[in-house]
Amino acid sequence: MNKTSQPHLLFITTDELRKDALSCYGGQAVSTPHIDSIADGGIRFDRAYTNSPWCLPSRCAMLTGRYPHRSGAYSNFRKCELSTGVPNLLQGLRESGYRTSLFGKCHFSPVPYGETRADRTLPYEAFRDYYLSLGLDHLDLQDDKQVSVWFYDDYAKELDAAGYLEAYRRDTWDVEGKRRKVFPFPGPAEWHPDSWVGRKAEEYIESYDDDRPLFAWVSFSGPHYPFDAPAEYFDRVDMSKDRRFPALDGEFDDPRRIHYRSFHGPGNIDGANSAPEGATKHYSEPYWHDLRRSYYANMAQIDDWVGRILDTARRKLGDNVMVVFTADHGEMLGNHNLWGKHDCGYEDVLNVPLLVRYPAANPHSNPNPFAGDSIVSRSVVQLIDLAPTFLSAAGQAEWESDGRDLRLSLEDGGYRYTFAEGEGFIAVSDGAYKLVQTRKQGREYDELFDLAADPRETDNRIKLPEYVGELARLRNEIVNHFMAKVLA
Repeated sequence: MNKTSQPHLLFITTDELRKDALSCYGGQAVSTPHIDSIADGGIRFDRAYTNSPWCLPSRCAMLTGRYPHRSGAYSNFRKCELSTGVPNLLQGLRESGYRTSLFGKCHFSPVPYGETRADRTLPYEAFRDYYLSLGLDHLDLQDDKQVSVWFYDDYAKELDAAGYLEAYRRDTWDVEGKRRKVFPFPGPAEWHPDSWVGRKAEEYIESYDDDRPLFAWVSFSGPHYPFDAPAEYFDRVDMSKDRRFPALDGEFDDPRRIHYRSFHGPGNIDGANSAPEGATKHYSEPYWHDLRRSYYANMAQIDDWVGRILDTARRKLGDNVMVVFTADHGEMLGNHNLWGKHDCGYEDVLNVPLLVRYPAANPHSNPNPFAGDSIVSRSVVQLIDLAPTFLSAAGQAEWESDGRDLRLSLEDGGYRYTFAEGEGFIAVSDGAYKLVQTRKQGREYDELFDLAADPRETDNRIKLPEYVGELARLRNEIVNHFMAKVLA
């Protein structure tokens, strides 16, 4: 394959994936053997954290190794796309001699949600050109399930030519008739967005004949809503082993809770937009059952494609391949009677899966102390660590980043504090306590959780005098976090 000894880099991401949906993290409702296999001879990080509960800021954090407020890409909704002037992973790998490719979702620029139309799919070429300008040599674009309904990305064009786009657009927009974002994909399974992404990646890797080492980012849009798994995957799910944790009685009685309006309506979390009267408390048990079954079924589908991609990479590229699997953030999935991720500081959303398998040997980490062993790590790591980790594997020792090579955290335990950011949102945690603050539309909300005493994060302790010291400490860490950028 490549004539250098640099490793090929295979980066597989999902969108809005709870880590406990994977069987390697204890999930029982569906089996994910192919994703699990990445941890065989690799590393399963149990304390990996996203840097934003929104797609764009999290993805740009992974791409740049910078916190959202440092990259300038901090919102799904405000015009703040990642600048080509901010150094990113794709550019760095190109400089190191790699051919860069991406299959699926980018979302490095805010989607113009206000322009979307139920009766048509709109042009998207400017977005495609922008993504390529960030440092991509090859792109097969499927920029989110709903985006492919709203705009003609590469997938939408092919889906339209195959005759299935109109039905997909109809079901995605028909919130009432299709049970509020829960419906089986209205076409053959091979035309589902995640099958298309998997197929494009598999075909590209199979045909790869470049002398340069390959960076392949396989970016599945699932299991992000709409909850639209092909019906043939439903039988792979055992809902008798599913466990949902509904809201406790009185949990959202206090209007000072961040998700008071999401629960009682009219709310602002993703799921409230589809709920009766905008209140997620009105969703029924059958609704939660069907939503969660579809979510798990989508993961069975993605797992099948991950298996095919891993097999193809092994056969075509050999043993010198580094594999990383993660998600941009999690999903509430009915816990606390919420679904979505907007303004969520819960562990359900912030604590993400992260699996890493190093090649047996490469010149930049040889001898590799982590190759060949299966490790479960309690080191605290963040998604800003991925760019410096990939660049280190590629041979770039110097990289301006807020993150660090994952190998350093394996040795010293990682971060004391993790941070998640977004427009009007900040969360900080030391693993024992967590402070979440939102400032939006003239409303201010503050929540403090004692994670040891209240691991499900149901009780806001912000006003209790015995927590005043912890509250002051976490607020000080937020000031320190932003100070380096604001008053640098």
